[in-house]
Amino acid sequence: MNAKIKGIKPCVACDVRAQTHHNVFVHSLSWAIKNFLLEIFFPSFCLGCKTEGTLLCQDCQATLEILQYNYCLCNKNPLRLAPNEKNSKCQRCQDKKLAGIYTALSYKEKFLTKKLIHQFKYSPYIKTLAKPLAKIITEHLLITQKNTEQIWANSILVPVPMEVSGQKSRGYSQTQILTKELGHLINVPAVFDSLIKIRKTLPQMKLSAKDRAQNLKDAFAVKNSRQISGKKIFLVDDVYTTGSTMEECAKTLKSAGAKQVFGITIAREE
Repeated sequence: MNAKIKGIKPCVACDVRAQTHHNVFVHSLSWAIKNFLLEIFFPSFCLGCKTEGTLLCQDCQATLEILQYNYCLCNKNPLRLAPNEKNSKCQRCQDKKLAGIYTALSYKEKFLTKKLIHQFKYSPYIKTLAKPLAKIITEHLLITQKNTEQIWANSILVPVPMEVSGQKSRGYSQTQILTKELGHLINVPAVFDSLIKIRKTLPQMKLSAKDRAQNLKDAFAVKNSRQISGKKIFLVDDVYTTGSTMEECAKTLKSAGAKQVFGITIAREE
């Protein structure tokens, strides 16, 4: 029936749901077509065993030891949390702005873990690793019973932002495309333009924990607080090391009205 008939109002919610389903379908179809063409002209090879046709074959993925527990925020000797533990922090990290961290792999455990993340972040950049890496995170969330409607209620995914110059030289933000793929898998909306980096900082890799925190002080800002206010935020990044980056982001987001801020990463370096 035509919704424009006098006395009958169009259902706005139905239109929004229909548009959302259409967007997801178009994204999936575009990805499939693009990957099909890329595999014809530039076939993928597994980064673990060189098998043709995929960047990470099932056999090699099975060798990755996906963490079956979550841990507190401490970067040294973190406390392992019980599966149904509501408090994600121990006594040592109670004062952290970040409410908790979900991380799928141990960075030091497997050489393949390091290789996947390195190829995703550094030249020659393999952008399409976002999808298998997002699947690994999703598997961890399932194993640890964190992929539930209760957890994702009133939540959004937010990528940890990188400097504009770094994004331009790379051609993409690895945290943005990882967030996008993860959002599609767990059906949680992602917001890309609210949390931004407002000044250049030194590379974190060679700094001490104390210097890392100082290096990032006041480096982030929220551009659109209406998207953040009252929401449970899940920050998405590649590796959790000392937690300085996520803690500074969490502080910024909480100041903008975020209800809670958690972290999600591919791996954790202890």
